[in-house]
Amino acid sequence: MLTPAFYPTVGVTSAYWWDGHPNFGDGLTPWLFQRYGRIAVHSDPRAARLAGVGSILEQLAPDFSGTVWGSGLLYGEPYDLPHARYAAVRGHLTRSVQGLEHPLALGDPGLLVSRHVPQPPQQWVLGLVPHGMHLDHPDVQRFAARHPTEVRLIDAGGSVDSVVREIAACAAVASSSLHGLVIADSFGIPASWFGLEPGLWGGSFKFRDYESVVTPGRTRRSTFEAESALSAVVADAALADSECVAASVGQLEESLAQVEARQLPPFLALRARRLS
Repeated sequence: MLTPAFYPTVGVTSAYWWDGHPNFGDGLTPWLFQRYGRIAVHSDPRAARLAGVGSILEQLAPDFSGTVWGSGLLYGEPYDLPHARYAAVRGHLTRSVQGLEHPLALGDPGLLVSRHVPQPPQQWVLGLVPHGMHLDHPDVQRFAARHPTEVRLIDAGGSVDSVVREIAACAAVASSSLHGLVIADSFGIPASWFGLEPGLWGGSFKFRDYESVVTPGRTRRSTFEAESALSAVVADAALADSECVAASVGQLEESLAQVEARQLPPFLALRARRLS
């Protein structure tokens, strides 16, 4: 009979990410952890030991004492988390507002996606990635209908695997979803972002926070409407700064070592994931 020392173990972390509605960006936390040999088990924010991808800092309990890894503020106002350990935050704005002075990684963890997914052949001229609130927006639907073969309308409510593959197969991306922009940057695809009504909670803060890392000093915000010329939308798309992206990717991967995890045998780790 084998003793416990002979069983390989898997790192398991109780983590919080927003799961109020299907959204591939929120699903990046467990998706990424799996690819780094760990399991992220969804937990109530009051009990979680990790805050992952997304604008979720304000959703944490004030006595949260776990690790923040790539999270950001939603509204851009200070939110006191005196016991939190910050390994990484989404951008310079979150770092500044939270008054964080110690060295830490900066960037959205979605930038790591291309480390684990090969880029497929190009299929579409433009990937249009509306936020879930904007999928049925008349401008989005009419624009996509005008260009049925050249434009891929990508539903951000799909699985991480499907949305990532579709974005990666586009020559350019226009998005009102932050993670549509992030995934494009991960693959080195020119991209832009736009706002539509209804406006997103927190306005443009999360975009500006993220861009402070990958396009410091400039923005790729654009205008978008149903009658926009496809060529103009594509022309508005621009690359993130490759050196900034590479630096962020390196920092984010290194910061994973700061995320605590319980070591469990694989069968117990998988059971924990199924029960989450």
